[in-house]
Amino acid sequence: MGIRVRFWGARGSIPTPGAAMARYGGNTACVELTLSDGTEVILDAGTGIRELGLARERGPKPIHVLLTHLHFDHIQGLMFFAPLFNPDCEVRVTGPHDRERPLLDRLARYISAPLAPVEIRELPAQVDFATTRTATWMLGPARIEACFVNHRGPTLGYRITDAGVSVCYLPDHEPALGQRLDRGEDEWISGLALARDADLLIHDGQYTEAQYPAHAGWGHSSVPDAIAFARRAGVRRLALFHHDPGHDDAALDRLAADAGGQAEATLERIELARDGAAFEVA
Repeated sequence: MGIRVRFWGARGSIPTPGAAMARYGGNTACVELTLSDGTEVILDAGTGIRELGLARERGPKPIHVLLTHLHFDHIQGLMFFAPLFNPDCEVRVTGPHDRERPLLDRLARYISAPLAPVEIRELPAQVDFATTRTATWMLGPARIEACFVNHRGPTLGYRITDAGVSVCYLPDHEPALGQRLDRGEDEWISGLALARDADLLIHDGQYTEAQYPAHAGWGHSSVPDAIAFARRAGVRRLALFHHDPGHDDAALDRLAADAGGQAEATLERIELARDGAAFEVA
């Protein structure tokens, strides 16, 4: 048995409801991993986490939420996550370290009056907020590796390894800033060591090649750069993520067709993440 993956939100920047976005979805970043022993790890708390919370029966095990960073599209669903309002639930939220303020205080800047009707400090559930720097720890049967990566503001990437299977999550990432991914030294390429030989890489693919020059330095990647990064890291499967809010289903179909044609022997599969897609990495 490997790691079960389900995408609850794959959109970047802002939710995009509407018929033109229906197939790939309009919810912002949220990915659910189910480990080999049933432990649940949730990557980011965008709007997709609301449906996740409503769809799941909660058992006695803690729920683990790993936040990459605190941009609003990655946390805006947190206060609509049903388990946080259940006194019997235990939820552990981990995010990037900041030397000036603890994670709870930084989240409270968004989730408190006047921006929210409920204070994050008043949640009925048993909630623990913790931070991490670049670090490695065990969570159930899995090894979790966190590493700071190139994006605006303190931002972590994560790698989860369980039963010999690894998933790397780099949803907001600009590895090509100021360099060529096919030429740079390994140690200078953001996130490369974290992604090395992963079975699945979930990676930022917000822009087309034509769009990227106007957005260089914004902290996001073009699809060609994401593919070049995946090849350099030697990953098996690439799921492009953080779709631009201006890309409707037709635009994403074109991106998917172009990207899928670049799969090869080492990079076995390239696809676009979409809300509701689920599969096992084995």
